[in-house]
Formats: sequence, structure tokens, C-alpha cells
Amino acid sequence: MARFLLLLVACSLLLGACRREPPEQRLRARVEAMRDALQQRKPADFMAAVAADFVGNDGLDRAALQRMLQLQVLGNASIGATLGPMEVQMHGDRATVAFDALLTGAGAGRLLPERAQAYRVVSGWREEDGEWRLYRAEWSGVSER
Repeated sequence: MARFLLLLVACSLLLGACRREPPEQRLRARVEAMRDALQQRKPADFMAAVAADFVGNDGLDRAALQRMLQLQVLGNASIGATLGPMEVQMHGDRATVAFDALLTGAGAGRLLPERAQAYRVVSGWREEDGEWRLYRAEWSGVSER
């Protein structure tokens, strides 16, 4: 009897661990993972969340976004990204996420950032095969608003 109860509890725990997180929670985690990839200077990990048909400011496509990230990694020994609160609007398998971001960059051996810029980001997301993909983004300097 004790083994049966132990087996039942173990199965309950396993089934609970397999439960999917709600879509908004997974989306928020995806944005945070992209921020972490940027700070860890891993543009390929960042780009894993970007859809093949991505469009950004002034028609920036996925390939151009990847080149832009690679240039930032090459030009900065450290990259910082601080995100403000996310405003998420869910629309079924699509969503809009807006937030303010402070991006910083520093050269080799420097503790303080040499460059800093605040941006307002509005991004469009869609769920593809259970994964959220960034398909559009618009950003502007906070002082430009």
C-alpha cells in the first residue's frame, strides 16, 4: 500500500511538471531569454526567437538584424540591457509586447558603460509550433517620443 501511494504521488508530481505554462508567461520568458542572450553576447541565441519574415524599423530584415547584433558584440566588451515593465496584449496566437529598454555598452576592461541609450520598443509576436517568434519590432529613442 505504501509503495502504491508513493507511486501515485510520484506520478502526480511528474504530471504537474509537464503542464504547460500559460501563453503570456511563456512569451514574457522568451523576451527575458532574448535579453539574457544579448547580455551574454550570444547573438545566435537571441536570433533563435526571431521569425524568418521579421521586419523592423525602416524595413530592417532578419539578416540585417543579425548583422547589427554581431556588430554590437564585436564593438562592446560588455553589453547591458535593462527592461522596464512589459505591457502585453494577447490576441490568440499573436501578441504585442511594449516596454522601455536601456541598452549600455562598454569597451574592454571598463567597469562603467561608455554608451547608453534608452528606447521604447513595440514588438509583434506569433506562436509557431508552440514557440513564440518575434515577427516585427519598432523602436525609437525615448527622447524621440
